[in-house]
Amino acid sequence: MLSNKRIAIAILNYNGLNLLKKFLPSVVKHSDKKLSTIYIIDNGSDDESNIYVKNKFPEIKIIQNDKNYGYAGGYNKGLSKIDYDYYVLINNDVEVTKGWLNPMFELLESDQNFATCQPKIKSYHNKKKFDYAGGSGGYLDFLGYPFCRGRIFDSIEEDFGQYDDEKEIFWSSGACFMIRSKVFREVNGFDFDFFAHMEEIDLCWRLKNLKYKNFCQPKSLVYHAGGETLNDNNPKKTYLNFRNNLIMILKNENLFYAFPKLFIRLILDAFASVIICVKKKNILHLISIIMAYLIFILNIPKTLLRKRSGIFNHGKLKKEILPINYFLKGKKRFSDL
Repeated sequence: MLSNKRIAIAILNYNGLNLLKKFLPSVVKHSDKKLSTIYIIDNGSDDESNIYVKNKFPEIKIIQNDKNYGYAGGYNKGLSKIDYDYYVLINNDVEVTKGWLNPMFELLESDQNFATCQPKIKSYHNKKKFDYAGGSGGYLDFLGYPFCRGRIFDSIEEDFGQYDDEKEIFWSSGACFMIRSKVFREVNGFDFDFFAHMEEIDLCWRLKNLKYKNFCQPKSLVYHAGGETLNDNNPKKTYLNFRNNLIMILKNENLFYAFPKLFIRLILDAFASVIICVKKKNILHLISIIMAYLIFILNIPKTLLRKRSGIFNHGKLKKEILPINYFLKGKKRFSDL
């Protein structure tokens, strides 16, 4: 029976009063109250977020972190205080739809080896299109570049139902996904050092190396506003994306492949840094990428000695090299790959 299982819907918040006013009502309205409890994990906000939640939705439970630990640390600390069978991690800028929760729950219940499940995630600002952060499920190419069903690099597809099949994926989007709590604890949650960006991909890669599976369940639908905390023009976001992606590869890939791939990435990312700098008209993005590589290199000993699990045979990447397919062959839709 569905009522025998408990789901904690955990919304991480940092000074997100306006976002909570806009998006939290949909989560309250459309979440099965017999199946789930909503939590706000507050990352040390100094606005009136908590006051608003207490007054408007007294049934919601609030867990207070003492400061902003980012996405990774904030969830690790908050979820350690929640004892439920499943966690749903959802951004405070996500609008959910009727019946969004049960399809993911039922899918994970069908097999103990299914670790995570994300909904179909579409853009809140253009509801005909997929969302950049998750689409209809995430993948990694041979060199560790992330992409989605519905989004390759900056090319975002319109949703015509072309990816509406329930499908095993490589990673579930941190914008919204469900995970077994015991699995989350088994791998010690997110990598605290990531702070924000790509921590969910790293988590899912570690799970795949342990023979768990990640899925997308398009019967569940949410809309993600995106970029509300760090927008694409923020150099810090560029830094975190590049640094964390490199650390993730070194953590989870077989070393026989990891270092050659990282060398190729260095060459490709050198070109990418120029393109990003020109496109965004801000040299700080170039500096951010250089800093990401420097910090990554300085932390190679720490990554090798402390962060590798020793199991690297199951999280196989796609054989495609995304930059070649995208920039040279013009393949800009997932279905073209």
